[in-house]
Amino acid sequence: MYYRNEWKYLVTDADLAVLGARLKVLLPMDSHQTGSSYAIRSLYFDDLRNSCLRENEAGVDDRRKYRLRLYNGSAERIQLEIKEKLHGKTHKSSCLVSAGECREIMAGRPPAIGAGTPAPRNLLSIAMRTAGMAPRVIVEYERTAFVGRSGNVRITFDRNISACVQLGSFLEPHVPLTPILPAGQHVLEVKFDEFLPDYVAQALELGKLRQTAFSKYYLSRLALTGPLAERAREYEF
Repeated sequence: MYYRNEWKYLVTDADLAVLGARLKVLLPMDSHQTGSSYAIRSLYFDDLRNSCLRENEAGVDDRRKYRLRLYNGSAERIQLEIKEKLHGKTHKSSCLVSAGECREIMAGRPPAIGAGTPAPRNLLSIAMRTAGMAPRVIVEYERTAFVGRSGNVRITFDRNISACVQLGSFLEPHVPLTPILPAGQHVLEVKFDEFLPDYVAQALELGKLRQTAFSKYYLSRLALTGPLAERAREYEF
């Protein structure tokens, strides 16, 4: 198991226009991407104590997030993902689940545990049985992705990040969404293994970017939960 560097920045439409023009001549687009972007929808989990939310707020370095994910509003391919963070780096493991299995999990029924089943499924099942891990919020956004072999670089523009608490709509083609950031504000993510190539670092230089501990899950919970919505304003420019 290896952990990757992951840097995040809050950016504007103008920032992404400049960065996109630079990167498209340096890096290919993600091979799975058709057109200029694709939609990602994630169903995030938390336990009875909201440990994921609290650990993010406290900046706990060693933590884990559970989520179900689908693309472009289609339930034909659903991934169960577990994202772990350790010493500022991240590791993601995943496996496929069927729509039927997804509905069982959403209904609070843990998947079966077995020696031959993927580790993410077993870990989620244990968390559901022992800690009350359950769905908490849907997060959806549009992603544009650039990739590069050198350094195993992946740069993503995540636009129009929105959230929904109508959890039962996760597998529907469309869900009712509430934006969690001010209009024109988006997220840039830079992921790489041991090093970020100089030519990529130079292309990303805008003279004003500052790394942030931005979490889509955390801010979505804040933005949609009563008085906590006030704290979401800390992320405004």
